[in-house]
Amino acid sequence: MIKKISLVALTLVFAASCVSPKIYKELEAKYANLKKENRKLSDENEELAYLKTTAENELKQLKAAYKEAVANRDRLQSDYDATKANLDALKASYDALEKNSSAAISANSQKNRELLAELEAKEQALADENQRLEKLKKELQDRSNRVAELEKVISDKDAAMTALKDAISKALTDFEGKGLTVEQRDGKVYVSMENKLLFNSGSWAVGTEGKRAVQQLGTVLGTNPDIAVLIEGHTDNVPYQANGQITNNWDLSTKRATAIVNILRENDAINPENLTAAGRGEYAPVATNDTPEGKAKNRRIEVILTPKLDELSKLLKDN
Repeated sequence: MIKKISLVALTLVFAASCVSPKIYKELEAKYANLKKENRKLSDENEELAYLKTTAENELKQLKAAYKEAVANRDRLQSDYDATKANLDALKASYDALEKNSSAAISANSQKNRELLAELEAKEQALADENQRLEKLKKELQDRSNRVAELEKVISDKDAAMTALKDAISKALTDFEGKGLTVEQRDGKVYVSMENKLLFNSGSWAVGTEGKRAVQQLGTVLGTNPDIAVLIEGHTDNVPYQANGQITNNWDLSTKRATAIVNILRENDAINPENLTAAGRGEYAPVATNDTPEGKAKNRRIEVILTPKLDELSKLLKDN
């Protein structure tokens, strides 16, 4: 299989010398679509973070309202108990005064009726407060469940990306110290390969060692179909000497990214729709271009792995 792949690569390099305009345009269009999708995913992530913060704030407010409702209920219960005790005292007084004049009895009866009306009003207020309290408790539980569900989805995505990073690091152990790094940040996995591992100076043909690294990376990607794969080519700021096939650093970086895509496409387990190649030229450096070491770090291929957030999008729409 490796010999067959090498033959294809050599055929592409020496027979064609460059990527066909059609493939170049297709990959360029896919890069634009992926940028759009990435912006959409970033917006959805920001919306998710906003919704989570809002939900947590609402949860905090509901807890405060719940606490206030409990206090109001207790106060009403205390008022109710005091009123009932007062009524019992008045009833006792009514019995004692029953033998007194009819005028006194009439006045006492009126007071008794007023207290009974007050007691009924307090009983209704207490019932209303208890009903409001139950409603608040239900809202509080619903909000808590939604926050927990969002947190679980986010946690699962982070765990999946961590597992992917670990699998890639394990698969590429042989290339440690050879200009290859794997790191996880902002919910994505970044695989950076310096050009010394992949290409000769001014060339976009992938060497044997670099091809083996890309193929081992592809083995891991083939088992993760829900990952979007963006391959970015980068150069230092030294102008490329045009030779007819390449006009500038941007063109060179694009051809190098496309070369990596072509190797990954040889793996049938990888969905081509998940792959995008892009050239960034010298416009996204990671180090200074004032030193040879910095230039070497800037001459690189970055493979950016992004999880598809379909589950989160559905959860946001459902809520």
